[in-house]
Amino acid sequence: MQIKRFRKFETKNFYPSDLGEAEHHIKNELSMAVRAGNRIFLRGQTGFDLEGNFHGKGDVAKQTDMACRCVKQLLEEAGGSVNDICKMTVYLTDRSYRSSAYAVIAEHFRGVYPCSTGLVVNGLAMPEMLMEIDVEAIVSNRIND
Repeated sequence: MQIKRFRKFETKNFYPSDLGEAEHHIKNELSMAVRAGNRIFLRGQTGFDLEGNFHGKGDVAKQTDMACRCVKQLLEEAGGSVNDICKMTVYLTDRSYRSSAYAVIAEHFRGVYPCSTGLVVNGLAMPEMLMEIDVEAIVSNRIND
């Protein structure tokens, strides 16, 4: 099985120093997307765009919009589309963010019908992050729904 990694990066170079208490000494080497055969795994998407700029500080809807835009772009770069999404996990740092975040997700992924899990967590990698979306997709010939 062929494995292809998209948008490789090092965490020490990705997170901006002006946001929160980022631990820049951590030197993980990661990819934004990995395609293994017909499966696509995405790095959790947040308010960061693909160039490392953070959007929507204090605004869960804006962060969710950026995350969804990045999901779309990464899937396309890996040879898939939103219609290939099978599993989506949404992490929120506060239960009250559900209606705002899920309204944005519904707009971006209308008609996709993935399996989805929503979790409320104590925190994410940086305090500014209010949400994160984790996506797995399978690129294949679609069967009738």
